[in-house]
Amino acid sequence: MSPRPRLADYLRHMADAALKTATYIKGMEQTDFLKDERTQHAVIFNLVIIGEAATRLLQTDADFLDRFPEVQWKAMKGMRNRIAHGYFEINLGIVWETARTAAPDLLARLPDIIATAETES
Repeated sequence: MSPRPRLADYLRHMADAALKTATYIKGMEQTDFLKDERTQHAVIFNLVIIGEAATRLLQTDADFLDRFPEVQWKAMKGMRNRIAHGYFEINLGIVWETARTAAPDLLARLPDIIATAETES
């Protein structure tokens, strides 16, 4: 297998951003989130980080990612693109659901994926 010098780094960036996202909304209800512009921006920023890392990994390490089909790599890339290219049309309900469900799921899956990446780097 070829060396993957940045693979684990990108995965760790994703884990850090997912953890921050979960932390920012901890104890919040959707109505609170929709009123809190600062938290909205923080969550959106971290979703962009996750999506950017996924985009880069899809370009450089797609074969590795294919071994983890339960992770929605392409959906992360798509979310990043929707945020970055349609900023004034962001659906905060979708952002909320992503932060509430997808980020914790990703955070739960990444430690094993990172460990695998580290053994192959």
